[in-house]
Parts: sequence; structure tokens; C-alpha cells
Amino acid sequence: MNKILWGIVGVVAVAAVWVFGSYNSIVALDQSVKTKWADVEGQYQRRMDLIPNLVQTVKGAANFEQATLAQVVEARARATQVVIDPNKLDGASLQKFQEAQGAVGSALGRLLAVSENYPQLRATENFRDLQSQIEGTENRIAVARKDFNETVRSYNTHTTQFPGNMVARMFGFGEKAYFAAEQSAAKAPAVAF
Repeated sequence: MNKILWGIVGVVAVAAVWVFGSYNSIVALDQSVKTKWADVEGQYQRRMDLIPNLVQTVKGAANFEQATLAQVVEARARATQVVIDPNKLDGASLQKFQEAQGAVGSALGRLLAVSENYPQLRATENFRDLQSQIEGTENRIAVARKDFNETVRSYNTHTTQFPGNMVARMFGFGEKAYFAAEQSAAKAPAVAF
């Protein structure tokens, strides 16, 4: 009887150590996802912080299209209102965030394209510096999104594969959403010569 009791205690102890270890791994991966999400938000915030300076610089150009400036300011304002709780990184929240940020990117793209019609604007050092910073920030955003998706993949793999999925369900850890490719990335751009 004593051996059976010790055997049961041993099995329970091994199971408890396994559950605690698996739980701690999931918590660590969850924290990594939140950290990578903060990195993504930080890069988008960097872009948002550059926009007012760019708008002020462009306003100085005579006869610059006011509608284009208004679109950038409007898109920025809408995007700053979309906030995601890092504990709820679901598909709908990420899509809403991505749409708002996509509108900012499109408006900035139009602004920079229209600025090509203003050689005196492109000649200013401040405009060139801001344009360069925005381009660098767009690259940083792409890297941060890639890193986020890789971290989410690790988390999702751990929480959906057996036996980690049992512990994940037991403690309420759900699947995290990925950043999807921009819809415009699905279509190849038309090139005409």
C-alpha cells in the first residue's frame, strides 16, 4: 500500500511540475508577444510624431494642395483613436488598427507624391530630412511587424500543440492574431513604359 501511495504522489508531483513548467513557458511567450506589440506601437507612434512636422513644413510651400494636407491630418487623428489592449490581440482589433494605420500610410504616400510637383519644397533640407525619417520609420514598422508575427507564431504553436494546448486552455490562454499583409500587397502594381 505504501509503495502505491508513493507512486501516486510521484506521478502527481511529475504532473504538477510539468503543468507549472508549461504554464511558465506560455506566460513567457505571452509576455514576448506583448513586448513585440509594444515595439510595433512604438514604431507607428514614431511615424505619428513625424507627421505634424511634415505638415508644417509642407504648409510653407505656396499653393500646396490643402485637401492633401487635410487627409493626412484626418487620417492621423483617426488612427490615434484606435487603441488595442495587448491582452486582447484578436483578429478584429488588429484589423481595425491596421486599417487606421493603412489610411495614414496612404495619405502620407499621396502627400509625398504630390510634393514632387513642388521643387522648392523638395529642395528644403527640413523636408528632405523628414521624408528620410518617414521612409526609415516605414522600414522599422515592417521589421517590427515581422518580429511581432514571428513571436505570435511561437506563442500560437506552443499553445495549440499537444500537450501545451491542455495547459493553455486550463488557464485561459487563447490564440493571438497575426498582422495580415496589406490588401494592396496582394495585387502586383501595373507598370507602364
